[in-house]
Amino acid sequence: MTTPSTAEPAGRIDYAKTLDLPTKRLILFGVLLGLFLSGLDQTIVSTAMPRITQELNGLSLYSWVTTAYLLTNTALVPIYGKLSDLYGRKPILMIGIVIFLLGSALCGLAGEPFLGNLFGGGMMQLVVFRGLQGVGAAALGSVAFAIIADLFEPVDRPRYQGLFGAVFGLSSVIGPLLGGFLTDHVSWRWVFYVNLPIGLLALAFIASKMPRLASGLKARVDWLGAFLILVFAVPMLLALTWGADGNYAWTSPTILGLFGLSAAALIAFLVAESRHESPILPLTLFKNPTFAWGAIARFMIGAGFLGAILFLSLYLVQVQGVSATKAGTATIPLTVGLIIGAVGSGQIASRMGRYKPLMLIGLITAALGFFALSTLNADSSYGSVVIRMVLLGLGLGPALPLYTTALQLAVKPWEIGVATSAGQFFQQMGSTIGTAIFGAVLTAGVSSNLATQFAAQAAANQGTVATRLQEIGDSIKAGGNKNGGDRNATPETPEQIGARFATLRQNVTKAIESGDPAALQALKTDKFIASLPAEARTRFTSIPEGGVPAQVKAGFAQTQAAIEQAVNSGDPKQLQAVAANPQLPQELRARLSTIPAQALAAPQAREQILAGIRQGLAQGEAAAAQQATQQALTAALNGVNDGEKISLASARAAKVAFADTISSIYRYSILVALLAFLATLMMPNLQIPRREKGEKAAPAHVEI
Repeated sequence: MTTPSTAEPAGRIDYAKTLDLPTKRLILFGVLLGLFLSGLDQTIVSTAMPRITQELNGLSLYSWVTTAYLLTNTALVPIYGKLSDLYGRKPILMIGIVIFLLGSALCGLAGEPFLGNLFGGGMMQLVVFRGLQGVGAAALGSVAFAIIADLFEPVDRPRYQGLFGAVFGLSSVIGPLLGGFLTDHVSWRWVFYVNLPIGLLALAFIASKMPRLASGLKARVDWLGAFLILVFAVPMLLALTWGADGNYAWTSPTILGLFGLSAAALIAFLVAESRHESPILPLTLFKNPTFAWGAIARFMIGAGFLGAILFLSLYLVQVQGVSATKAGTATIPLTVGLIIGAVGSGQIASRMGRYKPLMLIGLITAALGFFALSTLNADSSYGSVVIRMVLLGLGLGPALPLYTTALQLAVKPWEIGVATSAGQFFQQMGSTIGTAIFGAVLTAGVSSNLATQFAAQAAANQGTVATRLQEIGDSIKAGGNKNGGDRNATPETPEQIGARFATLRQNVTKAIESGDPAALQALKTDKFIASLPAEARTRFTSIPEGGVPAQVKAGFAQTQAAIEQAVNSGDPKQLQAVAANPQLPQELRARLSTIPAQALAAPQAREQILAGIRQGLAQGEAAAAQQATQQALTAALNGVNDGEKISLASARAAKVAFADTISSIYRYSILVALLAFLATLMMPNLQIPRREKGEKAAPAHVEI
């Protein structure tokens, strides 16, 4: 086995001591712009996706727009870190920005006529170009954090690492707002084009002010290791993504095959890395307790951080009832807490000279935040949710800068790139794996809780309402609704349900009383009619043209015609047959039965009989129409009332089920935070070098 050299490379420049502070800050500004691009692109696209899928006719590829970016971004992070150690931060970062901007421009052009049927259509073009964006974004994230260690001495690093965390937080706030504005008022294509001016500005600063930032290492690139880490990461991410989305069962041959390929690649990767003189991920790093325990902690934090944002947004949509777009901006309190935690912890660590106490305090605060979120229920106020979000953000904030600071203090200067990117790789893998596991918990939990809540609602009601609710609960229990509905659809509030059924009552009343054509048409096209009890649906579909009064009038006219025909025939038997009709009023039947046969023989007598019958029918028609209309209206409105009760109970059941399930996920997150705490507790408490009184932060400027 070849052991990498631990000697400092010849010709290595200590840029932290040779660059002046103004130059460092200009470089930092360019790097932060690049990092802002990477963070912004993860949030700005989400609000534009409904419009994109509509215009490009690609709903079936919806999730792949995100998946393609995630795959390339995560898998290439450790590779870029090693390449930046070998060839310098500047060229790798600039290459990453150029690739990212090229991908952004192509994403904006996806579906344009001049691209024709490239890759099979506009939506597939977007998927491919998003993957290209991810290739560039991997360099932005992995190299940027290493540059902090190149530019600044250990005593200054925490405060600047905190700025990086703040940039990520800021991008998560601006992204949904900017994405929604550009999509609604300009074009969804500008969601991607907006990257170009920012990226070009970042390139200008980096090209003009940043030195090469080379570690001085001279070694061959570990291309086999790079290939194997791709074969390990991509199949695993695919399997986790497809399994969590429900595209494939976890035990399907496709998922098991992907996991098998990933495991085989991991074994081959470990063998190859142990033999290469300059591996992509030096296995000797795992002998470093700060790196090893820090990697475990960051893996856990990655799972908890992304899960917190993802499932908090789901809670806001399904329980609080906000729109999917508003849910993205509703997490601003979490982001504010995160920014305060990241920047504040960096400043305090620089002054204390210790990072571990702040990391432990942050994780305890995060655990308390997860505990507070685990107490959420269907009736929690938005204000109480905000307090919980701020608390969680304050706890997770220190994780962004301080783990990177700890890692960079624990490794050799020429290992900073690969070590920093490896730490990010573990955090991103934690995010993916954690999201998949929590997603499986959500699917199973919502299904189980929905069945329980529908049973509870059925027990609290009676009659048709209870029967219908029990039927829905039994269907869910049998697997008829595994996901508990569309997670992305904004559920109806009780007020919205009440307004919808008020409109339905108006239409039913108009249709029955007068046969209003618009009301009848509205009943035929109302998609919510299907949720009503079967008896009510039958009544709505059988309302006659012209309404019940017209139906009664037609019935009386038919009866009158039959009586006139029988009387005018002069045949007593025919008249008796008409009088035997049980549908005629009893009084009329009795009157017809008592007409003597002699009276039918004379035309004048027949006319007198018919005149009396016509007068009686005319009087009875109005009363019968009023009575029949009232009966039909009462029965129909009872069905509407039952339907409203069912809808309200169903909405309540779904709301409680989602709230309970998401609360249980946060209970699991407490365990994740505690595991991260224990891993952090095992890390050495290295001291951050402190600057002596009177010592300058940076010497005079030197040529780049």
